Amino acid sequence: MADRKGSAGKSGMNVDTALVRELAEMLGDTGLTEIEVEDGERKIRVSRGGGVAMAAAPAPVAAPAPAAPAAAAPVPESAAAPEADTAGAIKSPMVGTVYLASEPGAANFVKVGDSVTEGQTLLIVEAMKVMNPITADKAGTVKAILVENAQPVEFDQPLVVIG
Repeated sequence: MADRKGSAGKSGMNVDTALVRELAEMLGDTGLTEIEVEDGERKIRVSRGGGVAMAAAPAPVAAPAPAAPAAAAPVPESAAAPEADTAGAIKSPMVGTVYLASEPGAANFVKVGDSVTEGQTLLIVEAMKVMNPITADKAGTVKAILVENAQPVEFDQPLVVIG
C-alpha cells in the first residue's frame, strides 16, 4: 500500500498514504472513532469501525432471551432510569476529549449541586487541538455530570444535566 503513494488508482485519485497513516495515528492518540479531512476536491475519512460492530452485536443476542420474563423486566426499568436522568442534558456538539477544568490541577468549572447561569462554562471539549467551551443553555442547578475528566466523547453524547 505504501508503494501506491502518489500513484493514481482506478478512480484516478492520488492517495497520500503518509497522510492516511498520520490520521490513523491521530485516531489512536485522541481516542476518536472517526476523522475526516478535506483539502480542495480531496476528502479523506479514516474511521475505526470496530466500535459500531460491537454495539450492534449484542442486540440480536438479547432478542432470543424472552423465555425468562422475570430477568428481562428489571433490565428495561434500570435502563429507563438513566434515560430519565439525562432528559434535557447538555450534549456534546462534537467528537473530542472532555475536560472538567481549565487546566490540570485547577478546580472544575462546576460540580453537582452548583447553581449555574445561562452561558456559564460547564466544561471544555477539545477537538483537533482546539478547546471548545461548552456552556449552560439555561440557568439552574447541576444535577449530574455524566463524564469524567479527559474522557473521549462522541457527538450528541449527554455531558451535564441541569435541572
